[in-house]
Amino acid sequence: MRSQLFATKSIAEIEKADASGQQQLHRTLSATALTLLGIGGIIGTGIFVLTGTAAANHAGPALPLSFVVAGIGSAFAGLCYAEFAAMIPVTGSAYSYSYATLGEAIAWFIGWNLILEYLFAVATVSVGWSGYVLSLLDQFGIHLPYALSHAPFAQGAQDSFKVIRTGAILNVPAAAIVAVLATICYIGIRQTSAFNSVIVVIKVAVVLMFIFLGIGYIQHSNWHPFIPPNTGTFGLYGWSGVLSASGVIFFAYIGFDAISTTAQETKNPQRDMPVGILSSLVVCTILYVAVSAVLTGMVSYKELNVAAPLAVALDAYPSLLWLGLPIKIGAIAGMTSVMLVMTLAQARIFLSMSQDGLLPKVFGRVHPKFRTPSTGTVVTGTCAAIIGGLFPVGILGELVSIGTLSAFVTVCIGVLVLRYTRPDLHRPFKAPWPWFTCIAGAVICFGMMAFLPISTWIRLAVWTVIGALVYVFYGYHHSQVRARLLADQPVRSPAS
Repeated sequence: MRSQLFATKSIAEIEKADASGQQQLHRTLSATALTLLGIGGIIGTGIFVLTGTAAANHAGPALPLSFVVAGIGSAFAGLCYAEFAAMIPVTGSAYSYSYATLGEAIAWFIGWNLILEYLFAVATVSVGWSGYVLSLLDQFGIHLPYALSHAPFAQGAQDSFKVIRTGAILNVPAAAIVAVLATICYIGIRQTSAFNSVIVVIKVAVVLMFIFLGIGYIQHSNWHPFIPPNTGTFGLYGWSGVLSASGVIFFAYIGFDAISTTAQETKNPQRDMPVGILSSLVVCTILYVAVSAVLTGMVSYKELNVAAPLAVALDAYPSLLWLGLPIKIGAIAGMTSVMLVMTLAQARIFLSMSQDGLLPKVFGRVHPKFRTPSTGTVVTGTCAAIIGGLFPVGILGELVSIGTLSAFVTVCIGVLVLRYTRPDLHRPFKAPWPWFTCIAGAVICFGMMAFLPISTWIRLAVWTVIGALVYVFYGYHHSQVRARLLADQPVRSPAS
């Protein structure tokens, strides 16, 4: 078992499995489409929800610094992702990269965390989407019954692990939007990309409107002190608060990871994947820093611990009230595209892990007409709809962040390992100064993990134990690597 745990798949094996027979997907995505997918996955909850709570509870006016820290960590990881994506243009993202460099055990851990990242990200964002939709409907005098618009369970106030009943039946809007988006992803990648492009244009336009109109209402007194003194509690303002906020808001950066899961549907992955990953990351980081600076300048950070912080900033200035409706529409559009991209990515992670035998074959089914991972899309949509409709998943934002960060750490290390073990490989794109870039990326991303709450680490440990059991009882016995190792063993005679 030990040899299997650390056995790697060759790049040739990964590419052959990814492109074999009926698994071939349609190559329709260009560099522009990839960039828009990345922006679609990055700009959403981070701007419209997490900016407020991160400023109010952790960083204060220094929230732009938190986005800079998270952006730097993402930039280093993005360079490593770009090298891997150009060199190994397959659907599995960090899972496939780690399989080629660090072995099956690490690949399983990362793949299992990517399931955590994408599946719960869809559910988490669906609840935020529901909140904005309810607010928009209220503005037009349409009021949905409480029982059909809220989760039946809520987190206990005193115990983060305690769940209480709310009296509601189901958060219908959250479940419904997941079902609709899963259907779009099921139909085809071309339709998904076109739908995402329209949404991206809408939400970027709204974000730019907030930035340029809000600049004129900045009160410099709201920026003083820029870094509020720590209260004596770790992570509550001060520099520890800035770093804690960077870990919390890292939820916002998971979108560019999703780009690498669409490699098999990209026209020229060796060229287009690095362009899509890095350009979407640069655009979104600039927008995040600008929005957080304007937001904390318009109103005191103490007023931003709400679900719709941008709306609070606009409400403070009567002349900007008209912008409230476009902001809500932009928020809804932003969260819609995030869920769309995450659903798209999760189905392709299922596909890749199934091809390797680590998940049942049913997860690797591709629809004969639409050429999409049909079963993986249905499973993703069903599970996310149930979670978003029944449970309070706000706290899972931190859990998604820690899953993402662990994948980023692994990718950074994997690039360095492969530079040493396989220097002969053709690399259409190379991360510059690998000894600095890879190590800095791993250290910064792990540092952000370290600043997340202990309860998040406990949940990660529980999720990891569940994954280990799945691997021991299924993945280990059905692994394609195991089959290869057994086939390579010489047959011994009884006398030997």
